[in-house]
Amino acid sequence: MATRIYLDHAATTPVVPAAREAMAAALGVWANPSSPHAEGRAARAAIEQARSRIAGALGWGGGLIFTSGATEAIALAVARAKAGARIAATIEHDAVRRPVPPAIGCDAEGRIDLAALEAALARAGADGAAVPLVVAQSVNNETGVIQPLAEIAALTRAAGGLLLADCAQSAGKVALPEADFIAVSAHKLGGPPGIGALLVRDPATLSPTGGQEQGYRAGTENVPAALGFAAALDRPRAWMNRAAELRLQLDRAIVAAGGQIVAAGAARLPSIGSYRMPGVAAAAQLIQFDMAGIAVSSGSACSSGSVSPSHVLAAMGWAESEAREVVRISFGPATSRTDIYRCAEVWTRMAAGARTRA
Repeated sequence: MATRIYLDHAATTPVVPAAREAMAAALGVWANPSSPHAEGRAARAAIEQARSRIAGALGWGGGLIFTSGATEAIALAVARAKAGARIAATIEHDAVRRPVPPAIGCDAEGRIDLAALEAALARAGADGAAVPLVVAQSVNNETGVIQPLAEIAALTRAAGGLLLADCAQSAGKVALPEADFIAVSAHKLGGPPGIGALLVRDPATLSPTGGQEQGYRAGTENVPAALGFAAALDRPRAWMNRAAELRLQLDRAIVAAGGQIVAAGAARLPSIGSYRMPGVAAAAQLIQFDMAGIAVSSGSACSSGSVSPSHVLAAMGWAESEAREVVRISFGPATSRTDIYRCAEVWTRMAAGARTRA
């Protein structure tokens, strides 16, 4: 069988060798980091070293709480931020939409409606309750659209609120935004699955409940995963320019084959592309891509098994029939031109077959 091509890095990117090696070595540090003996102190030193390395690699000067991933980091901040109203947009990840009913819309390119956000902040202020908490993605996980986090942060600050930025897709690829809380996940960066972090600018804005992680998360810390996370961030990560060139090639090939680029007019993270193939259901595309040895997805990995159409595309104004024809193709540091040529070739053949059948 020919080597398979993996183009679903927005879901999970492969664990890099340095992270695997760091985790294997860390398994020798077997003690509980909360234990007072020498072995426990060694484990504590290792996890604190990992905490410092991760914060430094991300350019973060505040606190860092280890979690099981971005979903838990978001849940922790939403539940314990010292704030009143929680405000989120319709295009947010399900990890946000579950605890925070979405109230803010977006434009046709998938960018948060800033006027609606400003109005929501004004309503929250008029209620006289505690300061509001705004939750917003840095980069949409389905479309790759880069949200106007600087403007969102400015509006939030002007209203005296707090900002939680979901940076699961963007951390380690672009600079972190100015935010009070930031959620990140190791498995999007070449680190192990099952670990992430909540970055906290000011601990006074978050209520502790006791336990480990400075009293913000109960449970024994995962030392091997923390060190694997840190090792994944130690490696060179300046590959966005090359990803932009590769996606431009794919964009052009798909348009030439009769496809449609989702949010073509918006700024998008170079490593994520979302495309519609008219007349071919996403489920059929996934099967044919998989049979051709190429792994892609039909949207968020957290909901791609669902029969429901994308809530992101619905919020952008897409008809359900069109949204069901969209797949996501996402790149990693090792994605090559050959991978993109092969993907474009398979796409073109599928699209041509659909036109012939029509």
